[in-house]
Amino acid sequence: MRLDFTQLAPLDAYRWLASTVTPRPIAWVSTRSAEGISNLAPFSFFQVISDAPPTLMVNVNSRGDGSLKDTLRNVQASGELVIQLVSFAQAEAMNASAANLPHGVSEFEQCGIASLPGERVAVPRVAGAAVAFECRLVEAQPYPRQAPNCHLIFAEVLLAHVDDAVLDERGRIDPQRLDLVGRLGGTAYSRTRDIFQMVRPG
Repeated sequence: MRLDFTQLAPLDAYRWLASTVTPRPIAWVSTRSAEGISNLAPFSFFQVISDAPPTLMVNVNSRGDGSLKDTLRNVQASGELVIQLVSFAQAEAMNASAANLPHGVSEFEQCGIASLPGERVAVPRVAGAAVAFECRLVEAQPYPRQAPNCHLIFAEVLLAHVDDAVLDERGRIDPQRLDLVGRLGGTAYSRTRDIFQMVRPG
């Protein structure tokens, strides 16, 4: 099969990309509006892009009508966000928070997701998340620049909360205990417990 992406409709391009570039980690992003409403939403176009400074990137698409999602609006207004990683134990809660709720309705409250206050940012984090990164906004870059349909959020990590339960005897992350979920195509997800080792050549 040969796919000419210059000829594909946007939805078809998305389907092919989302089902082949897998598994994708999920950024479960919490923010707070200027009115003090806490927001929580998952995004699977997400990656670590730098370690100096420690920086994460999240792609937030615009809504179908072209309006901005609450996550982006809140980040642009406050300059703060928390990015949680999603364990298998919290997969259902993450999925529930993906519902398209009206502006001003908190996913934390609507979905019954417990929260804890941030330490470096005035944004709550998900209670029980194995890993939560408190971040400051570096840049929210519209893309593509000529006719933006999304924004790339560059977030510098200020502080991380790591559950001791996911650490091994050396104090390092144990992937089996971390047990994250990754996004595949369609409604499919994967877990990070199927692991093998390879040593890079010197």
